[in-house]
Amino acid sequence: MGKLLYGPHQRDIEIEDRELAHLQIVMLSKLRRGESFAFSWEKASSEGSGRGTIWISPAIPLEFAFYGGRRPSLNRQWIHELTAIAASGDLHLIDEPDPRDTGSTDQGRY
Repeated sequence: MGKLLYGPHQRDIEIEDRELAHLQIVMLSKLRRGESFAFSWEKASSEGSGRGTIWISPAIPLEFAFYGGRRPSLNRQWIHELTAIAASGDLHLIDEPDPRDTGSTDQGRY
């Protein structure tokens, strides 16, 4: 279980490493272009359930902390779909598309 550490006080949001690796690609791509956007997620039951949203901006510190030592393989189709969602201004996780259906799995960096 990885963490997205957000803001100067490093608020942590727990996200599975594989999901976090894909979000990292999408978020950093938008931030490199100077784009701000919302990120929403489902809260864990330990946090009282529900949904949370934060505003992601190039001016706000952001860190990706992974639990595992190995970089997960990346699914290009999932990155493409997350990027399309992020273009709406409110990025949120969706289920990973089956790479056997898309032929989009890529080992290593995107």
